Amino acid sequence: MTKPFDHEALWTKAKLFLNRAMDDDSRSFDEQALWAALALELLAKAALARVSPLLIAEPNEEGTNLLIASGLVKGDARFTSVRAKTLMARCHKAFKPFDQSEAMKIINGRNEYLHSSGAGFMAIPPHAWWPRYWAQAAVLVTALDRDIDELVGGDREPTVTKYLEQNAKNIEQRTEALIERAKQRRQQWLDGTLHAKVAAEWKTGRYLSASMAHSEAATCPACESAGLLEGEEVVNVEVHYPPDRGYALDEESDSHYLDDVSVTLTVGADHFSCPACQLVLNSYELIRQAGLDTEFDVEGDVDEYVGREPEYGND
Repeated sequence: MTKPFDHEALWTKAKLFLNRAMDDDSRSFDEQALWAALALELLAKAALARVSPLLIAEPNEEGTNLLIASGLVKGDARFTSVRAKTLMARCHKAFKPFDQSEAMKIINGRNEYLHSSGAGFMAIPPHAWWPRYWAQAAVLVTALDRDIDELVGGDREPTVTKYLEQNAKNIEQRTEALIERAKQRRQQWLDGTLHAKVAAEWKTGRYLSASMAHSEAATCPACESAGLLEGEEVVNVEVHYPPDRGYALDEESDSHYLDDVSVTLTVGADHFSCPACQLVLNSYELIRQAGLDTEFDVEGDVDEYVGREPEYGND
């Protein structure tokens, strides 16, 4: 039997509810928004429970919920989680830039839809409601160290991305969420308080890297450790020739002339990773927002960009 506070089970249920929410061919907007609002609460529970199940347990006089969450009590005892308002308040404090007030507008819309005669979700048109919804849901997905495509599937990810792009602060919020989560994760790692499942997912620099053609060390904006800036596209090539010697070169010196030539490549940055705090910024926009260099210089291959005369043997 699945534990009611297991963050993986809560994540899976959130995925199920969002699948129903994005079934636009068969559901009205108010029904879609209802499923999405339920999924948001599940994502909040999952993000907190992944840190510790105690963060979602409703305290009672006997302390049964806390004992169940801590793993000290087994069996079929009923587990009750805290109210949505408490969940959102805790996420607001723990997972920046999660906005409690925005999240509660979604939760209150759900409550009004279910428990009163009010308009509920219909007070805000769908084209305005979804960008606001995904701005908060995306922060919780980041707090879970997941990606949007893992939540909704690759075929629906472009739909979510489109909504996020409509939010003028999306890149700013996304970058802040990634950096704040990396800081938090790093501190938990150093303090020895990182959840065992999360610690088991800790990756080395090799597995965080995108294995792009060019790379350069860069200071991490989250923990100031040495990270890796990577890119594929060469935006500029500069060839440096040796000074003119002012005299005729003999055959022997001429053959070594290109040994003194160097090439500098300017590369556009598309990926940053830091093994010390597990921060990954996987786009130019996120890298720029984080204050990292969007271009970096590396040494190029002289043979590729200048070339040498082919050597001919006498045999």
